[in-house]
Amino acid sequence: MIPTELKQKGYQVLVKELGQIDTIRFLQEMGWGNGDYTKERQDTLKNTTRAEFWCEIEEMRKEQKGGH
Repeated sequence: MIPTELKQKGYQVLVKELGQIDTIRFLQEMGWGNGDYTKERQDTLKNTTRAEFWCEIEEMRKEQKGGH
């Protein structure tokens, strides 16, 4: 696994267990975060439709309940 993949998987695990906000807070607490979270979030979501956003939320909820 290359470093980029490792970081991505690690981030996904953190988000799954802590949620996005607490993941960011955790990373900042550890000294791993930098930059402007609000701007990064806006940039990340600017091409995401509401339908895609809610679909992703539903998928995460299903995974948390043990279904796929």
